[in-house]
Amino acid sequence: MAKRLQSESSISDVLKEFIQENKLQSGMDVIDVQAAWKSLMGNGVNSYTREVTLKGKTLYVSLTSSVLREELQFGKQKIITMINEELRKEVVTDVILR
Repeated sequence: MAKRLQSESSISDVLKEFIQENKLQSGMDVIDVQAAWKSLMGNGVNSYTREVTLKGKTLYVSLTSSVLREELQFGKQKIITMINEELRKEVVTDVILR
């Protein structure tokens, strides 16, 4: 049962506490990483992206183009940096392109 707060709190503080108490942060990170991939990679890469999954701190991306996969392979560290900067915390430490 949720505890009642005596003082007034902002909605963002209440939501943060709710997420923390119910251990929902990992699920929120998955959603945030998928949204960050879509916004950062643009329509060109997204049209060849089949699936984006976060397991632990590893981002798995399934692509339909082997040429694009090889090209993105060279920029893995940049992808990690861009996603972590977008989310303002370190969520991704490795990217596996398949």
